[in-house]
Amino acid sequence: MAFIVLFGVLGGLALLLIVTLVRRSRNQTESAEGLRIEEQARMQAGRDRVSFSTVAMHNAAPTASDVHHRRR
Repeated sequence: MAFIVLFGVLGGLALLLIVTLVRRSRNQTESAEGLRIEEQARMQAGRDRVSFSTVAMHNAAPTASDVHHRRR
């Protein structure tokens, strides 16, 4: 009986996820202003990925990062 409930809950969650994803794909931006906002957000996300990447953080001098703490 517990397996039936478990699979019922998992099936319900899967169905909810499918419905959510289908509804989200229908809501696409059609106006020029919305497309500009999305483009700017995408470009900012790309810049952030480069600025805060592991290589960018670990190639800095030890005192240039936020993780450096003075020992007292």
